Amino acid sequence: MGISIDHIPCLQAWADSLGKISYPLLSDFWPHGAVAEKYGVLRPADGFTERAIFVIDKDGVIRYIDIHAIDDQPDNEVLRNVLRGLQTAPVVQPIFPPQQEEELPEGGVVLYCARWCKDCKRARAWLEAHHLPYVEVDIDYNLKARNRLRKWGNGALITPAIDIYGHVVLDYKEDKLEEALFNARQEGKV
Repeated sequence: MGISIDHIPCLQAWADSLGKISYPLLSDFWPHGAVAEKYGVLRPADGFTERAIFVIDKDGVIRYIDIHAIDDQPDNEVLRNVLRGLQTAPVVQPIFPPQQEEELPEGGVVLYCARWCKDCKRARAWLEAHHLPYVEVDIDYNLKARNRLRKWGNGALITPAIDIYGHVVLDYKEDKLEEALFNARQEGKV
């Protein structure tokens, strides 16, 4: 099913513009974004949601999450493989363990990432290519990290987030990473 914070007439117009769709659309309009908030994809500051795909099995266990920029097209073949896997794989354990309130690392280089973030792999490769030792924090497990990212993103959950000695870069942007590294070197931190 598709869930949107738009009201029903807007969803109907969108479905009509696509021609025919084969799944139901549900409106999360009132109370505004209540479902999106429960899944952690509501941007409270502006009332919008992240563009997100959740695959939930018949037992209610989240098996896959893809949160991406509004203009990015998710990889449909990856999604099809996840769905095929649900048909053949027995349920063993939930993907995500209970979230923790672990302390966050301070100083140095910290990579804030999530399993669903496609750019985290690129960020890791960039850090390794620049010989920067780093600590990785998974925002799916650490509530403090998730809250820190929402603060940096003005309510949006943007990954990866790379903190290079106090110079924070949201999303994978090589030019901004180079600038942050240059600034940290100028300050004598690297």
